[in-house]
Formats: sequence, structure tokens, C-alpha cells
Amino acid sequence: MADQPSSSTAADPWFQNLFAERIGGAKYGKGTEIYKFEKIKRAKRKALAEHPERKLLDFGIGENDDMAAASVREVMKKEIDKVENRGYADNGIANYKEAAAEFMQRQFGVKLDPITEICHAIGSKPAYAMLPAVFINPGDVTLMTVPGYPVAGTHTRYYGGEVHRLPLLEKNGFFPDLDGIPADIKKRAKLMVINFPNSPTGAVATKEFYKKVIEFAHQNQIVIVQDAAHILLTFSGEPFSFLQMDGAKEVGVEVHSMSKGFNMIGWRLGFVCGHPKIVQAFADVKDNSDSGQFMAIQHAAAAALRNPEIPIQIWEKYRRRIKKLVDALNAVGFQAKMPGGSYFLYAKAPISAGELKFQNAEEVSTFLIHEQSVCCVPWDDAGPYLRFSATYIAKDEAEEDQLMKETVERLGRLKLQFA
Repeated sequence: MADQPSSSTAADPWFQNLFAERIGGAKYGKGTEIYKFEKIKRAKRKALAEHPERKLLDFGIGENDDMAAASVREVMKKEIDKVENRGYADNGIANYKEAAAEFMQRQFGVKLDPITEICHAIGSKPAYAMLPAVFINPGDVTLMTVPGYPVAGTHTRYYGGEVHRLPLLEKNGFFPDLDGIPADIKKRAKLMVINFPNSPTGAVATKEFYKKVIEFAHQNQIVIVQDAAHILLTFSGEPFSFLQMDGAKEVGVEVHSMSKGFNMIGWRLGFVCGHPKIVQAFADVKDNSDSGQFMAIQHAAAAALRNPEIPIQIWEKYRRRIKKLVDALNAVGFQAKMPGGSYFLYAKAPISAGELKFQNAEEVSTFLIHEQSVCCVPWDDAGPYLRFSATYIAKDEAEEDQLMKETVERLGRLKLQFA
């Protein structure tokens, strides 16, 4: 007779011990730690329930608040009815890859072969999930900037690799300290993931920094993955691609997204471009992971890439909103500055509110939601900071101004103090 389950495991399914160690093994689902974004969601629900009369001022949303352009949606409507678009797209249709190449040439002066140097992805997130599969073996290292987007790091660990965190400190201009990476880490590192314009700090890469990254890659035989999701939302100067640098294509790839710069957040499309061998390897992994994005979406996205007016209009909107947000936060004591790029504002968290002291940014974020229904995202990876997004819902500039006025009034009641 098989052993009977103990009372402590009676509720477990028979396969509890079969879960992979990468997601927690036999302890999967038993942890009590709550992811910070789930904490924010719970706090928002609580604030709405306790204060239904008080509108939630939500600066925590990290996604565009507008739909894709009408011209893009019109293309989608036409393409969706074409029988030739019904099948698998595999590693991308020629029209989308050619449009991506045209975009890179027009916007950045970067010449790419749409056949060998560009591959589409079902959004940039799956690209960061798949790229570690191209390079990472057990014991290998991926260098990741923090705060930042963690997906490539998560999948590095899935493959038995390790993540070495590179803090983005204000004293360093929010650039990673490449000189401070230990020799044994550099020896085992295969990938370095960077992100400029940076989310959430708003820092924009300089030519000098990119030159140093390329030299670092050559010296240490490390592949560079540059996340360019916010590149069209560059506010300090013209948008600048990593691939504009001499030698960049020799050491890595850049990942572009249709979300931020084209209002296509739910359409799930992006592309990986750069060194043909890396693009080929990514495409091989991708070919065994998905069968491509719906062709009608790719045709619509190709139309978006060929319309330079779309990202300009989006840039103008978020630049205007960010400026207003900077003024509003500074009016209540923050030392906010216009970011170099992205639609995020990254500001040092207050240390107290009246007699109440804060230990970290997460405590501040929870307090702001509970006390005044103001939602933002805490980051404590490299000091206590708050991230405010300019993607809040407002139908016009008058509504934006009213929301800013309400933000100043509510935060002003809290007597926030800063170091």
C-alpha cells in the first residue's frame, strides 16, 4: 500500500514534488512573499473600497493610454480579412522586416539587411526571454542593470546561469559601473543587457558610454543586448541607436518595440536587429518557441513604421505631460528633473511625512495610496526612489492640468520631507 499523505501536505496535488527547481520545486506556490506590483494592486483596491468618493490618481501604469493610430487600425481591418494572412508567420513576414529596415535607416541612419539582420518577435518581452537560451549554460553570467526589466535575468536563472546586478546610481549618471565588475564575474559573463533611454531612471546613453560598452564587450568577449523600447521618447537631443556606433553590430543586437513609440502596446510586436549570427541564433530558438505573430498585425505595424508622424505625435504628448509632472512634484518638495527619455519620472522618495518616518520607497508608495489615493511604483534596488508614469488617463490638456492640480493638493496635505 502506498504511503498516505501527511496532514501538512494533504492539500498538495500529486505532482507537487515534480515542479522544476527554477520556479521553486516542491515549495512552488507555498511562499508568502508578494511581488511589489501585486502589492500595489491590492493597495489600490483597498483605497478604492475605503474611499469610493476619491478618484485614484494613477501614475503607476506603465503602458500607453492611447490606441494605435487610426491609419494603423485601418490597415489591420483590411489585412484581417485576407485569406493569405490566415497562416503561421514563423520568423516574420518580409513586409514587416523591410519596414523595420527602412525605419532604422530613416530614423538612425543604420543600414540593415532585412533578411539576415532583423527578426520579428511577439513583443520585446519574449525576445528577452529567448536570448538567454542562445548563450547561457549552467554557471554562465548575465550582467543586468538595476533597477530595470528583469525578464532576461529570470530566464538566465532558468538555464542555470547567474545574474550579476549593476546598480544604476545617480552619482554615476545612472550608468552602470563597468570598471567595478569583479574579474571572476567578467570571466564567466556571456551577456550584458542594457536599456537606453533607461526605464525607470530616464537616463539617455552618450556616445562615450556606448563606446566604452563596445570596448568592454571586445575585451571580455561579452555579447551586448540593448533594450530600445523607449528610444523614440528621447527628450534630450535626437533619438540615438546603439547600432549607430562603429563596432556595435560586431558585439550585439538592439531590441525594438512597437509599444511605447507607436501606441501598440497590446499588439505584441517588436524586432531584434544587429549581428546576423546572433539574429540567426535568436530566430532558431524562436522557431522552436512560437510560430510568429498574426500576419495582419505585422502588416499594420509595417504601416506604422513607415509613418514618421506617429512617433512624433506621441513624443510631443508625453514630453508635455512629463514637464507638467515635474512641476507638480517639485511644488510639493520633490527634486524632480526632466528625464532624458522615457515616459517615466524617477525621483528620490521622501524620508518622512510629518512625524511618520519611512524606511524605504515601498513604504512611501503604500502610504501615498492609502492616505491620498496617489499611485506610483517604488524602486529600492539602488536607493529609495519612486517612479511616476505620464501614461495616466486624461482625454485632453485641460484634464491633464486638473489632474496635476489635484495631485499637488493631495500630496501637499501630507507634509512630505526629503533628505
